[in-house]
Amino acid sequence: MNAAPAASPFVFDVTQATFEAEVLQASLQQPVLVDFWATWCGPCKTLGPLLEKLVAEYDGAVRLAKVDCDKEQMLAGMFGIRSIPTVMLVRDGQIVDGFQGALPESALREFLSRHVQPGAAPAEEALAEEAEDYLAETPEETIARLQQAIAGQPDKPELKLDLALAFMRAGNAAAAEAELDALPANLATDDRARRLRGQLDFARALEGAPPMAELEHRLARNPDDHAARDLLGVRLLVEGETAAGLEQFLDILRAQRDWNDGQAKKRLIAAFNVLDDAELVGTYRRKMASLLF
Repeated sequence: MNAAPAASPFVFDVTQATFEAEVLQASLQQPVLVDFWATWCGPCKTLGPLLEKLVAEYDGAVRLAKVDCDKEQMLAGMFGIRSIPTVMLVRDGQIVDGFQGALPESALREFLSRHVQPGAAPAEEALAEEAEDYLAETPEETIARLQQAIAGQPDKPELKLDLALAFMRAGNAAAAEAELDALPANLATDDRARRLRGQLDFARALEGAPPMAELEHRLARNPDDHAARDLLGVRLLVEGETAAGLEQFLDILRAQRDWNDGQAKKRLIAAFNVLDDAELVGTYRRKMASLLF
């Protein structure tokens, strides 16, 4: 019976006094189904248990607020309820969908699937733990996890982009490029794919290049060895020492702005297109402009 207190933590009764906080405000964090029902309504007695069952399966990704229209006539009137059961889905403080009548379970599942992913509740602790697990992964573990996920969900190409990025972080530029080339057109132009393509260009520039220690030794002997400084800048970028890498290209601009057909400027522009640190990019754009204009 709908009148019985709900045992599930995801199902609760709501009144006009609690609607603002428990439905509208709460929907900013996760979707809320609102079930307008009454004790005398036969279809309500069929629909209510089905809704509670499905909400339980979604494990907190969506909550169910129940409004007894006999007790909350003003609240029902505010929403123009003329027949029951009526169900509305509230997200971000707005009604985004709804239906009237007791739908069969298959139709209810289809309705929910349009708006909510099972288990997608904003459980902050669980998300934090998952993020910590991913941060603790080695590059090889990340690659293995993504390959396993792709095997189980081959219709999710975004996982392949994640795998390409993981290969790049592991230093396997050839594998990263192979995954990148195989992406569908809609993902090939994704910002992450574009940045990865730029990173691959930098990685190719290091093919056959001396190790960092040798480049630093060459510069210690001859600070005007622009070729060594250029490769050092690229190596620093690839290895994550972004600001230090950009400084190498600026040093070349200061000493000889037209060296190798303006390669230092080209390197800086390419780096700006790869980096996702807007503040850092803005700082070095201004530094480059001050040297060029």
